[in-house]
Amino acid sequence: MPPHLRDEPALLHAIKEIHEAIRAEVVAVAARASTDDLAAVTGKQAGDVIYGVDRVTDRVLVDRFAALAQNWPCVLVAEGLGVTGRRVLPEGTPERDAEIVALVDPIDGTRGLMYQKRSAWILTGIAPYRGGGETLADISLAVQTEIPLVKQHLADTLWAVAGEGARGERVDLLGGTRAPLALRPSQATTVAHGFGGLAKFFSGTRGELGAIDDAVVARVLGARGDGGDPLVFDDEYLSSGGQLYELAVGHDRWTADLRPLLQPARRAAGRAPIFCAHPYDLACELIAREAGVIVTDPRGGRLAAPLDVNSDVAWVGFANDELARSVGGALTAELRARGLL
Repeated sequence: MPPHLRDEPALLHAIKEIHEAIRAEVVAVAARASTDDLAAVTGKQAGDVIYGVDRVTDRVLVDRFAALAQNWPCVLVAEGLGVTGRRVLPEGTPERDAEIVALVDPIDGTRGLMYQKRSAWILTGIAPYRGGGETLADISLAVQTEIPLVKQHLADTLWAVAGEGARGERVDLLGGTRAPLALRPSQATTVAHGFGGLAKFFSGTRGELGAIDDAVVARVLGARGDGGDPLVFDDEYLSSGGQLYELAVGHDRWTADLRPLLQPARRAAGRAPIFCAHPYDLACELIAREAGVIVTDPRGGRLAAPLDVNSDVAWVGFANDELARSVGGALTAELRARGLL
């Protein structure tokens, strides 16, 4: 378990305040901007397309973390910070003097939010600085905050400190009231009549990923999983933080994002690389784990990608141990049969 951070309660409070400032700015802009403006392609960084709505957070993110760094000198890791995606704060501080690494995704779920289809999330994971070799396994404090649709007045915030469990609250953005939010992953022992499946968001890989998805369900449910009644439901939440949220609150039973496993074959065939999840998309996987969700890499190990903006990350999540054994076993068998593990 990562060591405790200095003055964790104050640090947690400061991160929550940063998230609320980012949320307020994005909601305000979304309320007055057109969909075309929010969805306009403005560039590409760290392998991801940058849209108009992403630009809204740039100034707020750096300014707020610069203020936080007065108390906790930090290495901020996020998109929009140049080629490396890293900035040491306060400005001019040698990296060796940093106390923490802050891995941030200011808007996880940009595509759904810019079209006002679904909430996005602000993700922040904090790890003690250890000389630059930190990974997702070193994150010991995490906060994720919902950026709601313009027509939505309730928004959730989840947080966790390693070894202390996960907590959440629901905020009424109109009245300002806050209420505790229970985090209860599903205890169902079957995937039948529940939501779950593989992430297959983008064109070009849906066929192969969908075939794996169907094969896993068939292995778990037998003849019942091969056609007939719609026993397993699919929900394409185009946000890794959102997917983890759905597991933590009991909406989904399992999720797997296996896109990186397809990369070697594509490279060998001279095909373009697949757009995959990056470490900042999983900055808050600690929250799901502390809530009781089983989150691992495809081989069953802890997620340990470096805290950068470029690495591809494959991950799987199960609502409970029984589903991890049954569905996880079927998934492993199917991936091995296809030469992907």
